[in-house]
Amino acid sequence: MFVRQKESPEYLRISLGVAIALGFRRGLFYRGARQLCANLLMTYSEGCMGSCAYCGLTKERPGKDVEKSFIRVEWPAYPLEEIINRLKTRQSQFKRVCISMITNPASVSDLISIALKIKKHVKLPLSLLICPTVLGEKDLVRFKEIGADHIGIALDTATEKLFDRMRGRLIGGPHRWEVYWDTINRAIDIFGGKRVGIHLIVGLGETEEEMLQTIQRIHELGASSTLFSFFPEGGSLLAHHPQPPIGQYRRIQLGRHLIHKGLSTVHDFSFDEGGRLLSYGLPQKDLDEVINSGIPFQTTGCPGCNRPYANSRPGPNIRNYPFPLSESDIQQVRKQLWTD
Repeated sequence: MFVRQKESPEYLRISLGVAIALGFRRGLFYRGARQLCANLLMTYSEGCMGSCAYCGLTKERPGKDVEKSFIRVEWPAYPLEEIINRLKTRQSQFKRVCISMITNPASVSDLISIALKIKKHVKLPLSLLICPTVLGEKDLVRFKEIGADHIGIALDTATEKLFDRMRGRLIGGPHRWEVYWDTINRAIDIFGGKRVGIHLIVGLGETEEEMLQTIQRIHELGASSTLFSFFPEGGSLLAHHPQPPIGQYRRIQLGRHLIHKGLSTVHDFSFDEGGRLLSYGLPQKDLDEVINSGIPFQTTGCPGCNRPYANSRPGPNIRNYPFPLSESDIQQVRKQLWTD
């Protein structure tokens, strides 16, 4: 008997947090966090055509365990129709819907089909996390026409050398550094810079200086950056690669905030010979004020997206806080900033 695969556009995968928020699964969020964005991921039986060394969705992954393969948590698949039905009755719980493409020839047309169905029934802002490798400028225009108000692009790596090693030519992957930057520029032209977010993963082998230089480049283009801390995905080529030290991640978070808020630039920062950040070039009083706000250490991304515990386990060492920091959280961050 033929059994239909759970594939897009009829099916989408959703993060465990979204599955709990929509009532598909039972569970509680650490410290009462709320899932504010409905993160939806396209899915195909052949998987993703990319070969990214750090990703559990890669076509090269042994066993293709599709249930636990992306950003640390489980991503179960459900019918799009049922997801929409539940979103309609729970819209007040969310601030945004985000649909993520994967590298597949069918993903552009399927994404448009999915987005149109969601926009017809769900009155929430819509973000699209797109794959430059499989789309062109006309597709970006179409994405805006169907109602997307924010575009995400997962550049992930801070340098071209790392991109080639982790995603491109050196690993036999289809992605190209120059294609990604071309799409970033085109997306900025079409959507406006404030509506384009570039995903970056800290801890793939870059120096702090290299990451902050890339964040500065993104800022000068008018777009924003979205930070993730590397988390080893089981079955990926980097399954045993360590997470970056918490101090390294905190310093990048703070530097990113200062750059995007126009409070300082990477040219004002100082680094040691190994590219480790030493100073932000600000008076300590001004720096303390920014740290005490706690804002640099909260989740960055589209408006309303907080991804609870997506790249770190719940507990005292939260990498991206999905809620405003408490005084004790800020004290913890202060201790972490200059430690490795």
